[in-house]
Order: sequence, then C-alpha cells, then structure tokens
Amino acid sequence: MVASNIPDVAKVYRLPACKDQYTDATALRVLDEPVELPTKGQVLVKLHAASLNFRDLAISRKAFPGDYPADLIPLSDGAGEIIAIGEDVSRFSIGDRVVNTFFENWVEGPTKVEYHAKARGGTVHGVLAQYRLFPEAELVSIPEYLSFEEAATLPCTGVTAYNALFSRSPLTPNSSVLVLGTGGFSMTALQLAKAAGSRVYLTSSSDEKIKAAIEKFGADGGVNYRTTPHWAADLRKLTDGHGVDHVLEIGGAGTLLQSIQSASANGNVYLLGASLSALESQPAVTSVIAHAIFGLNLIIQIHGIYVGSREMQEDLITFMTEHNIHPVIDKVFDFDHVVDAFAYQSNGPYMGKVVISI
Repeated sequence: MVASNIPDVAKVYRLPACKDQYTDATALRVLDEPVELPTKGQVLVKLHAASLNFRDLAISRKAFPGDYPADLIPLSDGAGEIIAIGEDVSRFSIGDRVVNTFFENWVEGPTKVEYHAKARGGTVHGVLAQYRLFPEAELVSIPEYLSFEEAATLPCTGVTAYNALFSRSPLTPNSSVLVLGTGGFSMTALQLAKAAGSRVYLTSSSDEKIKAAIEKFGADGGVNYRTTPHWAADLRKLTDGHGVDHVLEIGGAGTLLQSIQSASANGNVYLLGASLSALESQPAVTSVIAHAIFGLNLIIQIHGIYVGSREMQEDLITFMTEHNIHPVIDKVFDFDHVVDAFAYQSNGPYMGKVVISI
C-alpha cells in the first residue's frame, strides 16, 4: 500500500565517502536522491524530526569506534509518519506515527554483540533525511500526547536512561540518583527518576542550570563541578553521608573517580555509551576504580549500558505516558540549518535535547 503524492526524489544529508575528507559536521552534504518504495517487511516513513546525541558529534569527527559505511547518513533518532508499507507488514498501517529504535535487530531480551552491528547513524545509515525505509520491527508507535520533535529524542538517550534506571537494579521511591550535567540524557534521566519517586542530584558548571533543574524539574540538589572539582564529598553531604544509590556516569576518565566516590555502599554506577568509549584509551582506569572502591570500603556494582531494546523503548513510552512526561527540548533547528545544530550541540549552553525539524 502506498500513500499518494510520494515524491520521486527527496533531500538527504551524507558525510563524504572518504573519512579523510572530513573532520566535523561542516563536511555534510545535502543531496537529492530517489525515494525508494518498501519491499517485504519494510515501511517508508516521512520523517518530521530528528535529534542529536554526543555520539553524532563524535562520528562526524571520526572519534567514535565502529566501522560506519561510506557516505554515511548520520543521526540515530527520528520520528515521522508511515506513508507506504511493503508486503507482509502487520504491525503498522499508513498514517501511523512512529519513532525508530537505535538498534535494528535488538527487539527484546539481553543484549548480544551481534545487535551492535546494526546501530542507526553509525554502523548502518541514519535518519537525517526527508524519507527513510525501515524494517517494521525497528519502529515503535508514538502516543498522541507527544509531538514528533519530542518523540525523536527517545531512541538513544531516553532508552539508555530507562535501561539504566529500571532494567538492572530498579529504582525504589527511596532511591537516590546522580546525573552529570544538564544535557539530553541527564534531563531525561532526571524526569524518569523523579516520576519513580526517587531523589535526584546533578552536577553542572552553571549555578543557574542547577537552580533551573531544581525549580523547574524537581531536582533535589546539585554541585557546581567547576567551582568544586572534587564534588563527590559535597554529594555525600547532600545525601547525609549515605552516598548516591544510582550514579549515571557519562564523563569518562575525567569524572569516573568522583562518580564512584559519590556512590553509596551497595550502590550502582552505570557506565554509559560516551563514557565507555572515552575509557577505552585510559589504561589507568582499573587502578582508579580499585582505589576508589577500596579507599571507601564500598561494595558497588558497575554496569555497562549501551542504549537498549525495542521492548525497553516501548516500556519507556508507556511509563512516560502514564506520568505525562514531555522530553526537555532546548532548541529546534530547521532542516536547512543542520550544521548549525551540530555546532550548537557542540558548543551551546543547552539544557535538554537539540532537535532538527524536517
């Protein structure tokens, strides 16, 4: 089945075929390319929004591990409307509003290494285009209360936050959570944890952002890491010496020691995608972890988190719907100003997600 007025060609952004030809997003080229119709098991989506993640910046700088294809279409997170369906598609109909998943093949259950071979905007082409084909298994319905721009923030940071907070050692109403900074991931985690009844603390280089997080989003306290470089001690004071039960570590080697020292006895430290990548080039990390744990006589669990499954994304959206959570969007750029969006994501004093309207 095919909707009417599908164009023959549409615009798509690509990085150059040769990685030696670019060092950042200024090399992105916008091209007019044929719009392909879906085959068996596929749907064609007219994309309306996409969002940026730190991973997208790293890929544009050739600083993210992985064998991504030539002429890569970047960005992992997109939302839009189905306008054509192929043979044997059973989960969706024309007109359905959908958001893609980060991984093409991870539907449910524990992660497997083979799932990582098909990650949008990296090892397979992404969503920075007006129209994209998807396997139907890679899509999730968008609830009515979310806009396309809001839904487009969920596949990477939203699912990662949900995986960390609810899949390993689930939150309780008495749990405490630490997020680093006020970017898209941290603000999503703050919202989810508060909805679950937990106390949430944050670090930031800005007193104004800490104040906004407390007054607008219900954070329970924060520490300015610029004026207090050894902020773990202040986090322990904020928790009456107990420490934080769930620490969401995104900074890598530069913040890992402080994050571990912030954790409670029997607490959890989650090493997320960006921090895991940064730690790969740090041979001294093992001694840092050992020093922090044994120096405080802690028994903590350290978890590696790399986004999550479609099932987690569906559970995330159900949870958000129940609690009427709207993702925090700092700024929306139009499709003609993608390079400006990358620059803002890299340098801007944003709070929440940076989104591109398509």
